[in-house]
Order: sequence, then C-alpha cells, then structure tokens
Amino acid sequence: MRSRPTAVLALALALAASGGAPAAAATRAPAPGNAPRLGDPHPCADQPGYTCSMLTVPLDHRDPSKGTLKLQVAAGDNARAPKGVLLSLTGGPGQPGVPYIRRMAEERLPELAENYRFVTIDQRGTGEYGAIDCPKLQAEVGSSDIEPPTPDAVGECAGVLGERRSYYTTEQTVGDLDLLRRALGIRTMVVDGVSYGTMTAASYAVAHPRNVNKMVLDSVLPHVDPQHDDLLYLTGLRATARVLRDACTTAPACGFDPAEDLAWLARHRPDPVLIWDMLVSYEFFDPTYRNPNPGGGLPDGSGDVVTALHQARHGDPARLNALLRMMNSGGDPVADYSSGLHIATVCGDGHFPWGTSEAPVAGRQPALERVRRTLPARATWPFTADTAVGNGFIQECLHWPWARHTAEPRNDRLPAVPTLLINGDRDLSTPLEWAREELGRAPRGALVVVKGASHSIQNRERGTRGREAVYRFLDG
Repeated sequence: MRSRPTAVLALALALAASGGAPAAAATRAPAPGNAPRLGDPHPCADQPGYTCSMLTVPLDHRDPSKGTLKLQVAAGDNARAPKGVLLSLTGGPGQPGVPYIRRMAEERLPELAENYRFVTIDQRGTGEYGAIDCPKLQAEVGSSDIEPPTPDAVGECAGVLGERRSYYTTEQTVGDLDLLRRALGIRTMVVDGVSYGTMTAASYAVAHPRNVNKMVLDSVLPHVDPQHDDLLYLTGLRATARVLRDACTTAPACGFDPAEDLAWLARHRPDPVLIWDMLVSYEFFDPTYRNPNPGGGLPDGSGDVVTALHQARHGDPARLNALLRMMNSGGDPVADYSSGLHIATVCGDGHFPWGTSEAPVAGRQPALERVRRTLPARATWPFTADTAVGNGFIQECLHWPWARHTAEPRNDRLPAVPTLLINGDRDLSTPLEWAREELGRAPRGALVVVKGASHSIQNRERGTRGREAVYRFLDG
C-alpha cells in the first residue's frame, strides 16, 4: 500500500516539498443545503494548465456541525474535455494528489489528457496545507507500512490529533469525494485509483454507484476484508515466495531457491520484519530483484536482492545489510507523505486480531498473542507468525487509543460499472492475489496482469502493456 520509499527516492527525484503543518483546525460548518464550491482558484504552482483551489468539507460527514476542513484540489483547465472528468486518487494512505497531477496527465497518460479533464485532491490529512504532522512517527517510519514505530511515537501522534483522530478514515474521504464531484458541477466521472487509492475508489463506487462511469484499479487493495486478516499482511507474506522464485527462474536461472534462503533468514536473524520492509521498498527500484545496477537511486553494484539473500544465508550478510541500511524507513517530508494520516486511517478502517479501533486497549495484546500462537506455518511462509504480528500495521494500531471505527461499505460487491484492474505480478506491496480477490467482486471487471512489473503500473511500469490497457479501456 506504500506509495513509494521516499527517503531513498530522494537520491533520484527532487520532489518539491514545503514542509507540513498539523491538520487544519475545524471551523464552523457551512449551513446545510449550501452547494459545495471550489474557493480561491489560482494557477497551480509549477504546473501550467492546471488550476488549484480549496474545497471545504465537514470534519465529520455524519455530524457536519463539528466543523470543517479545507482540502486542496487541482483540475485541468480543459473544463470542456469531451469525455469529462477523470479523478485520480493517490496511495498511502498519506500521499497527496495535487503535486502529481501534471506528471500523471502529461508524462504518464498523455493520450488520456487529450480527452479527459484530470482532477486530483489532497485527501484529508495530507499535502501542503493539511498534512497531519507527527514528528516522531514521521522520523521513525515515514512512508513505510511494515517497519513498526515505537509506542512513544504512536502516543505522540495520538496526542497531536486528539479526538479528531476518528475523522480521517476512508469513509470520511468518500464523503469528501462526492462533495468534490458536486463542486465540479458534474453528475458522473471516471475514478482511477492507485494502491490505497483503489480502496478509496472502490469504496466511493459502492457508496455512489450512479456517479461513476468507469473505474481503473491499479495495484489493488481490496475494499473489504471479510476474513479480517489483511492487516496481518498474510497474502503479502506468502506472495514473497512466488515473486522471488519467479524472479529466480527468469533467464539466466539462479540455480537455487530464494524462498528457502529467505525462510532460513527469517528464522535465524533478529530482523525479519526489516528484511520484509526492505523487499517491499526494493521493488520500486528493481522489479527483476536481480539487477546489481538498477539505477533510480541505488548506487551501482548495490542491487540484486536475490543474491543478497543467498549470500547472507551462506554466511556473507554484507550485501543484505547494506540494502537494509539503504532502504531504512523514515524521514519523509510530511507534505510528501503523512505518517500521521496513515496511522489514523489504517487504525480507524481496519480489522485486527483484537477487533477494531473501538476495542479496549488493555485487551489487545492478549488477543494478538493468541493469534501469534495459533497461526499455522503455511499462513506466513517463508516468514513466521512473529513477522506477521510484528508488522507496522499491527504494532502501530496495537497502541492507538480508542477511535471511532469507520462505517463498513454497504456492499462487498462492486457496482456493475466497467472496471479495469491492473497489477504487476512482481508487486509485493499490493500482491497480485489481492487483485484476483477484488476481481471476484467486480461484476463487470477485467484484470490485466503485467508480467515482470511491480507496484503502481501507471506511474512506474517500464514497458507499456498496462498503460495501453488503460488507454483502450478509457479511450477505446
């Protein structure tokens, strides 16, 4: 679900960031019945052809009297685009949308920009004007889903948000998106989500099925979790063996089993959670997992994670340890990625071994321990139950104070709108198995698997197959 390993990408990308501030203080909500509008329109900085503005939304869509937030929106100036609005939803949760609109429309999907008006939004708790700033959490884990923060950092962030921590869930963002649609003056739109944005997109479509023309779900996170184990990340743990083995059998074949190497390391080293975190970060640089010179921010000769695992298993951990240092999480600029928003959304949305964010804190650790003792080896291999319960999703929400749990989607099936799902088969952040699971809930869905690709096809695919599928689906 991570959008990118920001701290390492800083070696290769100079993404503008002006720092962050605590989420905007709530003010009195507008009188009921007032039509939403986009205020203070002005040219987006460094993005010619796009207008930025502010959308006022209720802090709590269930009770608008609690105050408001202001969210930044960016929209193409081609308001009369022949095929209407394409709403682009970014990942995380924690990543803003406004800084990337021109790159997405003109660099990654230029054919679509001719026919669609691209629109994006800094979802609540993110971006230049509204990022939730939790300094300790930001420094410790940044954009990582998997590295666990300390209880002290979690407690600091809960204090930053106070009782507002209940209002940064996907349910609330869905309400924001429909106000945005109304403020744009449109009845329907195409919704295109990447990573966590697929969950937001699908949740919006379930809540407002008549307002969606088509959906693109890129690097899929299921919008429901009926088995209540997605945040243990069991699917991702198991997918690691498939992905590494596939990488190893691609010519020239390795001649050994990297999944067995990883399983040995997970049982003989003290840092399997950090190894797992590194693997999920590594895919952003080298979807082959075997290139010693992947570029994109890694020093020459430092790549080839498959060989690093094999050497470490046989007594030479230097290469693996170097990768762990390079991929170390934390330090992301808060305007680029808010770890505070991430924790508030994940903990408010999620189902955990102890229940939801409304479960008493005192009973959470015993419930987690019961799961750790009873998880079968096949559920986590090549990792272990200790790795599953030690991941960042679990450990941050274990210590998160009581918060209101988000309302569940009314329907676990997607509406009958044309839906394209695209996923790389080398994706460890949102594994292919999740895309297949969500496909089963999409009555008009089609899945395109991009061989050899990792996370975020529309943004990072090295070939063209995935983007060509998007063109055909939306412009064909």
